[in-house]
Amino acid sequence: MDKKLNIMATIKDGLAIALVNYLSLVAAAALYVITIWIPYLNVGTTIAMASLPAEMAKGTMINPLFIFDGKYRRNMGEFFILMALMSGAIFVGFLFGIIPGLVISVAWSFAAVLFVDKNMSALDSLRESNRITYGNKWRIFGAEFLLAFCLEIVVGIVQWLFGIGEIGWLQTIGTIIVVVLCVFAVPAIYGVEASIYRQLTSGELLGAEPQQPAEPEAPAAE
Repeated sequence: MDKKLNIMATIKDGLAIALVNYLSLVAAAALYVITIWIPYLNVGTTIAMASLPAEMAKGTMINPLFIFDGKYRRNMGEFFILMALMSGAIFVGFLFGIIPGLVISVAWSFAAVLFVDKNMSALDSLRESNRITYGNKWRIFGAEFLLAFCLEIVVGIVQWLFGIGEIGWLQTIGTIIVVVLCVFAVPAIYGVEASIYRQLTSGELLGAEPQQPAEPEAPAAE
């Protein structure tokens, strides 16, 4: 891919997607945690949660009950193969140093999403994820890292401000704010992933500068 992701535009778009789906995501996460102990059902809900970026990328508010749709259990065997291939390769990558493991992790970060959204095989989803992330791996990593880093800074500032003087009621307010921020962190990260997935699969990148058509070469003088 010649075009490059715009990190700030992607984070802004991701936060907008997260706000639209905030309550739905919290409800879906709660339902997932509550039912994770139920055999067989938990396989489908896990696959559904892995496909969240694709659902959010559609631009409509998700229904939290979508995680119980039986279609997510249809190809669970191949999903396990996909997870095994990813985990094994990433583990080997980290054995050769942190950077190879990170590169593989980012290159295959949308394999599970493509597996469900595009109904691809395990190997095809790995190849396609590697293809669509090619040339943008460090921008994908940068967008997600910058978002997490900013949230960490905000949490630190809130803890510091409301911890001054060790006033009980003030610390309680600070704790509530920190909990709200932490609860928002997961939807925000999912939102950024949804924005990246939508851009990479559609080819329409936010904030990308239009490519200038190449000027025709002047005819050679005879």
